[in-house]
Amino acid sequence: MNFFQKLFGGKEETAAEAEPHSETHDFEVLKYDGIRAMKMGQAEYAVKCFLHALQIQDDLEVHDGLATAYLHTEELAKCYDELLVLAKAQPDNQKIFIRMANVAYMMDDYNAMTEACEKALLIDGDVPEVSYLYALACRGQADEVNAVAMATRAIRLNGEYGEAYLLRGETLLSAGRLDEADEDARWLLGHVESNEDVLLLKARIERGRGNIAGARSWYDKVLEADPFSEAAVKEKAELADAVGE
Repeated sequence: MNFFQKLFGGKEETAAEAEPHSETHDFEVLKYDGIRAMKMGQAEYAVKCFLHALQIQDDLEVHDGLATAYLHTEELAKCYDELLVLAKAQPDNQKIFIRMANVAYMMDDYNAMTEACEKALLIDGDVPEVSYLYALACRGQADEVNAVAMATRAIRLNGEYGEAYLLRGETLLSAGRLDEADEDARWLLGHVESNEDVLLLKARIERGRGNIAGARSWYDKVLEADPFSEAAVKEKAELADAVGE
């Protein structure tokens, strides 16, 4: 019964007439309970709220919240499916495709990651993160040439993109292009302080050059930064075996 019906004694609403108002109320309660649950770190409860809300009404904000909740519960395939819904509704929203690329990377699905990056590039090719993600996808597919090319593009767009320098350096090392890899390692050593991955890259470059003493020194620096680095311990031991120690 609405306000005027109550005031003047008009006809009461039937159950059928009242139902839409009830569903709308239930949807709003479930939606904002889900949002509140996410803010409180209760991702599993948020998933339940969002799923029930979508049974009542399709809503992009709820799909967005559900994607985030699935990410926190590590249900990556379901997260990706929700992002697909958003991408279909907003095909010019580059941020959605960047999210898709990141989730695909966590799933080791480099084909899906490549597709998401390509769509993101078509929207705006001057965003460094997109080129970096594309480089990661290429490397995941053992496409070293394009991995280096896309990492270089990311660096050209942002000259301080440390992750892109590291990715390019590691890819160049894998390809046996030691001098080029060393250029990236030296840039990183001049800009990043005591980073385990950077120190490990430099150690591996010196090992690849056959510089046993130099490699050992860099592995020691890795272990100073992280005494529990399994890679450094293993590779330093391999060096010792190689020289008969």
